[in-house]
Amino acid sequence: MLHIDLPTRAEIDLLAAHRGAPAISIYLPTTPVTQDTQSDRIALKNALREAIGQLQAVDTAKRTILPIEDAVEALVEDDDFWATQANGLAVFVAPDFLRTFRLPSRLETMVQVSDRFHLKPLLRSVTFPQDAYVLAISVGDVRLIEVSADLPADTVKVPGLPSDFNDALGKKTHLEQGTMGKTGNMSENALMNRYCRAVDSALRPLLAGQERPLIVAASEPLASIYRAVSSYPHTTAQVIAGSVQRTPDHELATAARKILDERHADRIASLADLYRTRENQGRATGDIAQAARAATFGAIDTLVVDMNDVVPGTVDEETGAVTFADAAGADSYGIIDEIVSRAMKSGARIFSARKADIPGGGSLAAILRFPV
Repeated sequence: MLHIDLPTRAEIDLLAAHRGAPAISIYLPTTPVTQDTQSDRIALKNALREAIGQLQAVDTAKRTILPIEDAVEALVEDDDFWATQANGLAVFVAPDFLRTFRLPSRLETMVQVSDRFHLKPLLRSVTFPQDAYVLAISVGDVRLIEVSADLPADTVKVPGLPSDFNDALGKKTHLEQGTMGKTGNMSENALMNRYCRAVDSALRPLLAGQERPLIVAASEPLASIYRAVSSYPHTTAQVIAGSVQRTPDHELATAARKILDERHADRIASLADLYRTRENQGRATGDIAQAARAATFGAIDTLVVDMNDVVPGTVDEETGAVTFADAAGADSYGIIDEIVSRAMKSGARIFSARKADIPGGGSLAAILRFPV
C-alpha cells in the first residue's frame, strides 16, 4: 500500500503564504519499496547540495544555511521516514520550517530556491489524481484494491470489512440460498442496502480525509445501491460494470486507469470549450503577463497550467507586473507558480494538464471573472 499524505487546503495556503528567503522546494521521484530507498536518500542529499550551491551563489550567510542543512540531513538519516514512501516526495524547507508530503504521482526531480515555495508539482497531485481505490463488491466477495500509476494493483487490508454478503448480515438469507427475487424487490433492496452500509462503515475510517477517487466495480443493482449509500464524497459516478468476484485485481486496475484518464480528458475538454467562449468575450488569456495581473487583482476564476513548466522571474506584489529572468536562481522564482498561488488566494480552481492539452497551447490558460 502506498503511504500518502496529500496536503489539505489549509496546508497549501500556509505554504503559499510563506515569504522569506531562503525557501527551498525539492521534488523527487521515490519508491514505496522500503529496501530500495537508499537511492532516494542519495537523491535528496544531492538536491540539498544543489540548493546550497544556489544559496552560496548569492552570498547567503552560513548561519542561515546551517539549520536548513541540518534539517534535511536529519531527514535523510531517518529510517522510519524512509520505511513508508510513495511514488513522489515533496520537501519544503526554510531555516525554521520543514514540511514533507508523500505523493501518489511520480515526479520529475526539481530543486527551487527563492523567498517562497514552489507549489505547482504539489498541486498536480491534488488536481489530477493518478491513483484510486476500486471497491470490488458482489454477493460472494468484497475487496478494496489500491490502484497507482506505476505499481501493480494491491489489495488493501481493511479492518472490519465484511468478507461477503453473508458475513455482513450475520446469517444466510434467500440471496445466498439461490432464491433471490422470490420474496419481493423491497426485501432484496433492503438486504442489499444493509450489506452496502456495512461495507461503507468499514471503509469510512480508512478513507477519512482522503481525496482519491473510489470506483465501484459491481453488477447491477449492487453498483447503484452502493453508490447511493456511500458516505465517501469522492465515489465516482463511473463504475466498472459486471460480475467482479473472479476478476483479477490487475484487470480492475486497468479499467480504473481508463476511467481516471477519461474523467481528466472530459474535464480538460470542457475547460477548452469554456476558454474559447470567454476568450471571445475578453475574459480569457494565455499570456503570462496578463494572467499575472489578473491573479494579483483576483480576476482568475479557473486556471489550467503545465505543472512542470518553470518560467523564472518575479511578479510585482502590488501591480502584478512581470519581470522575466534569464535563468533560475535564488533571486527569482517560478512566475507561473506565483500566478497559481495568487489565483488560489482568491478561490480560483486550479487544473493541471499536459502542455499540448492546455487551451491556447501555451504554458497556462486563465479563464477570468472579469476583463483585466
